[in-house]
Amino acid sequence: MAPPASLRSAFAYASNFVSQIPLGISNLPNPFSALSPQAPLHTGSSVTPYDPISGAPSCPLDGPTSCNNNTAADSCCFIYPGGRLLLTQFWDAKVHVGGSEEDWTLHGLWPDLCDGSYDQYCGMAPRFENITDVLKHYDQGDLLEDMNRYWIANYGTNNHLWAHEYNKHATCINTLAPSCYGEGYTPGLEVVDYFVRAFGLFKMLDTYWGLMNAGIEPDYKKTYSLAKIQSALEDFSGSRVILKCTGRHHNVLHEAWYVYFVKGSLQSGEFVPARDSFKGDEGNCAPEVRYLPKRHK
Repeated sequence: MAPPASLRSAFAYASNFVSQIPLGISNLPNPFSALSPQAPLHTGSSVTPYDPISGAPSCPLDGPTSCNNNTAADSCCFIYPGGRLLLTQFWDAKVHVGGSEEDWTLHGLWPDLCDGSYDQYCGMAPRFENITDVLKHYDQGDLLEDMNRYWIANYGTNNHLWAHEYNKHATCINTLAPSCYGEGYTPGLEVVDYFVRAFGLFKMLDTYWGLMNAGIEPDYKKTYSLAKIQSALEDFSGSRVILKCTGRHHNVLHEAWYVYFVKGSLQSGEFVPARDSFKGDEGNCAPEVRYLPKRHK
């Protein structure tokens, strides 16, 4: 059973700012060290950027926002053409090992084109298969521990899933190109930046809390209005939210996709909630859906 709302809220507030930053690299300060705990995002909010690791581009604060610029921009400080980023989450049917009944899990961070279509396996950044080894090399033990709880493969190993997500999607983010890192580039820096930013945004978007705060909790007997669920998550995040459902009648809630633009580079930019319409912005759910409790394996 889920904890009372007040306890869950307190947990959500604290967990949003668990450190997910690159640590252990010499002469680099903790970019979140000056921040104090805050509540989850609300309408009109944006996600606080972090200072990237060594060699990432230094971008102007007043730079253009992806998918909102008609003039040329620095290719290392402006995400193009995949400037519409989707942070995608799963509500799994079963509690995974090490997880809890309240865990939404991370699927990925996807750079869709501005019109809602997408590219994949682009080659803008190098491919990597050994994601775990790269993150360990850059002393990302805390990040790996959290990824092994919240970024979980349904089939195969977690490392295989992470490599798939990175090679399919991160290689389509132009600011992760080695040329954007300058002389300080060493292979794998872009891997750290991608997973730090993806997981950091995920931590800011506690879907369980966003729904619970609106009185929507897993229940075998209840059905909920799809419009109410979507409104609750959009009010909570400030962004457009696409919902996906499973089941014969597409009435079992399974996925939530949050839509963002980025002001600046992926490495150091600001995630800006996107609320506009675009190709593929409709989910597949029935008007009334079930939000089922997780089963134990």
